[in-house]
Amino acid sequence: MSSLLYFIAVILIIGWIFGVFVYSVGGLIHILLVFAVIAILLRLIRGKGV
Repeated sequence: MSSLLYFIAVILIIGWIFGVFVYSVGGLIHILLVFAVIAILLRLIRGKGV
């Protein structure tokens, strides 16, 4: 489960970077970044490490 969470976080970060520099969609891209950061923090809090 935690590896899936980490994978989703990486995909969201990549999507955010891609969206900011290519599409400039606006608020939606920043929501993706927030979800990615939350996923990484949850992984770190659970003690799995990056």
